[in-house]
Order: sequence, then C-alpha cells, then structure tokens
Amino acid sequence: MDFTLTPEQLSLQQAVRKFAQRELPEIAQQIEYNDEPVDHALRQRFGELGYLGVNLDSAMGGGGMSHLDAVIVLEEVAKISISVAFPIFESCFGPSLAIAHFGSEALQQRYLPKVCSGETIVAVSMSEPNAGSALTDLMTRGEISGDKIILNGTKRWCSGAGHSEAYVVYCRLSEAPGARGIGAVIVDKDSPGFSFGKRDHHMGFRGVYSADMYFDNVEIPLKNMLVPAGSFGKLMDAFDLERCGNTTMSLAVAQSAFDFVLAYSQERQQFGKPLVDFQAVQIHLAEMKMKLEAARLLLYRAVVNAEAGLPSIGESSIAKCFANETVREVTGKAMQIMGGYGYSKEFPIEQKLRDAWGWGIAGGSIDIQKVNITSTLVGRRFNQRAS
Repeated sequence: MDFTLTPEQLSLQQAVRKFAQRELPEIAQQIEYNDEPVDHALRQRFGELGYLGVNLDSAMGGGGMSHLDAVIVLEEVAKISISVAFPIFESCFGPSLAIAHFGSEALQQRYLPKVCSGETIVAVSMSEPNAGSALTDLMTRGEISGDKIILNGTKRWCSGAGHSEAYVVYCRLSEAPGARGIGAVIVDKDSPGFSFGKRDHHMGFRGVYSADMYFDNVEIPLKNMLVPAGSFGKLMDAFDLERCGNTTMSLAVAQSAFDFVLAYSQERQQFGKPLVDFQAVQIHLAEMKMKLEAARLLLYRAVVNAEAGLPSIGESSIAKCFANETVREVTGKAMQIMGGYGYSKEFPIEQKLRDAWGWGIAGGSIDIQKVNITSTLVGRRFNQRAS
C-alpha cells in the first residue's frame, strides 16, 4: 500500500499551487469584502486550466482523471479561499457526479460540458424548512403529467441558491411514503415559477449564496428527471462523494491555517525568543500536524477506494466527521497561538475559523456522520423518529 502521490500527481499539485498562490489571493480578499461569488471570467479560466470536472469523463469535457486528482486540485485552490474554490467543489464532488452516474446520456450532454467549461454551476437542493437531517420528511412534490413534471414546494439551505444556473432537486415523485417516494429532477434557474427568497448571510462562507427556493407549478420536461421515485439510496450514494469534497474543503482550511501559524510562530518573538521555542506552542503544533495527517489519510482512503464508482458511506462519513472536527480544532489552536493577532481581521485566521465551523454543518452534521458510522458497524439503520 503506497501512501505517496505519483510524480504526475505531485506535478499537478505544484502547478495548481503556483497558480493559486499567484493569481487568487487578491480575488479571495475581494470576495471576502464584497460577499459576492466568483465571476464567470474566473470560472471560465478554471475550465480552460482543466480544474473543473477533473474526475468527469473526458467525452463530457472533463479531465478523465481520478477522484484523488480532483482532491489535489480542490485542496490547493481552497487553501486560498473556499469561495474561490466553490465552482471546483461543485464540478468535482457536487451534483454533477450524480448526473454523470445516473443521468441519461441526453442530460449528461446537456449539462456536463457546460459545467466543465465554467458556463454552468449545478447545485444540489435537498433540505426543506421541516426536512433537514430528517431528509425523508421532504414535501416538495413533482407530479408527472404527460411529458412534463409539475414541481411545487420550498427548499432551504442550498449552497449556491440564486447564483447557480441549474439545480438537482430532491422531491417526491410518487405517493409512496418515506424514502420510497423520493427521486430527483434537474431545474434550470430561469424556469417560470421558480424563485428565490431573501439571501441568507452566514458567519462564514462569504461569497457562497444561500436562500430559500420556491417552486410554484414549475413545469419541467419529463426528460429532466434524474432518477425516479425509489432512488433515494442512489442519490445518497452519490452524496457520499460530496462528503469527500466537504472533507477536502475542511482539510484545505485547516492546512492553510496550520501553514500560516507555523511560519508565524517562528517569526513572532516574546520574551526575547520565537514563539516556537516555547514547549506549549510546540505541543500545539505537533497535535495540529497529527490531526492533519490523519484527516488526509482518511480522505485519501475514501476516494482511492471509490475509483471504481462511489465511496462507501462508512469511509466517507469517517473522513468527513474527522476532518470537520479537525478543522475546528486546528483553526482554534492557530488563533490561540497568535493571541490578539489571530482575532484580528488584519490576519487570515479569524476568517478560517469562521469558515471552519460551516463544514461540520453542511452536507450532514458531525453528529449525523457519527450515526452513519455506527450504522455501518452494526449493519442496520437507526430509526430516529418518535414512535
């Protein structure tokens, strides 16, 4: 078992790192200030560089590379800014992968080349006001009528809502109860009857839109059905790969915070010597490094073992959960080492700490991942509902 990157992967990593460090910091600062997403010009540049759809089929405009290659690209850009990296995240680990795995050839041809060129971002719309962790309680309904689907309902907590050009929407496509009635459709942003509420503003994730989404008799072609009712399990299998993207974003934030504070601790002096010369700081740095290395290995295991398809729920949940906890711990320790400077907006750590907390909520909370992990241990799902 080889835990080292290949020469080709190391070359890819270095190339993306040089580009990100040279061209993206100023854009990232502007996004943090304006709270607006990456513009089309940068998305197109990502597409030209091959950073979008790294692990999608080359016939669809993707890179035809591995999930691990996609992790490498995403991490290097996300070290600069998760908001700048968001189009890469969505194209490599978001609903585009569900389209690639389960969509008809026509749907793949319609959406994936545009995703890989930067013309389109496809977001996933799952949660509702009364269906978050209890996702199978969702009520948004698609009624099949001839060659159309009439969609009605409300969605919430969709990253990219109001900014993305298309949405994979989980909805009820039959009268069957619970998961058995759930499928998914693809809805274009400009569809009549599809609208957005007031934009949400969060503690972190500046530049990543979120808003309620309203479907009022939205007519979509029947051919835009991604999967029919009864396919909830398939959708969640694809979402296991999204968790690996979430893990990568967490790891990138943590790694960049660690890199910054490691350099800072060798430059900043107190009592006539560098901070790193104090044993307490040494212990903190060692603990941070240990967690980072463990998180990286768990992520690599999940994506490498998924090269033939999609990750297992156990491996993806373990990787996500550990990385979500690690990024909170690492950014917190980084701030503590820096003291008042870490708390200042003149330095990057306070932003990284704010962004860190979001990943343990997005894509299934830390506690939900732990429930998933235990479910795989005992071989059955747990009923969380009141009897």
